[in-house]
Formats: sequence, structure tokens, C-alpha cells
Amino acid sequence: MAVQPLPHHQSLRYRDDMTAKEQLRSLVDTLSEEEAATTLIVVERRRDDAMLQALAAAPLDDEGTTEEEDRSARDAIAEYHRGEALGSDQLKRELGLD
Repeated sequence: MAVQPLPHHQSLRYRDDMTAKEQLRSLVDTLSEEEAATTLIVVERRRDDAMLQALAAAPLDDEGTTEEEDRSARDAIAEYHRGEALGSDQLKRELGLD
């Protein structure tokens, strides 16, 4: 499966006559060594991860949601903000995955 490029978006930082690679090179020159190292990890993982490639190539989900789904999502977000969300370790224990 070929990975489709992300749609081009306009950036206020670069001229329209610059290619994506030219813009990237310009940006890289402004990064600290730590930022560059982190960015390199992200790019390498993105290139090597079949799941991320599949997600990037997937069509946009434009199906609407039901009122019940919306209510459930709002409830979950409220639980998270109240500190009621489970951490990954606790969830693994509860599911017997540890």
C-alpha cells in the first residue's frame, strides 16, 4: 500500500514558491539539537510503521454521530477531567494483561 501525502496546507512562515523539502530544510535549520533528535525519531517511526501508514492513507470518516455517541463522549471527557480515568497500568491489571 502506497502512502498518500498529507494534503498541502498553507503556512504563514514560507513562500508559496518553496517545495515541501525546501520548507522542511528551512525549518530543520531552526531546530535545536534536542528538537532535531525528537523530530528524527518521529519521522523514522512514521516511515517504518505500517499502521501509521495505513491510518494516513485511510479515507476521512465523514459519517455523523448519534446523540447517544455524543453524550457518551461528553461523559467520558468529563470523567477524565474529574480524574476518574484509568491509567494504562491499572487498565492492564483490570483486564488481566499484566
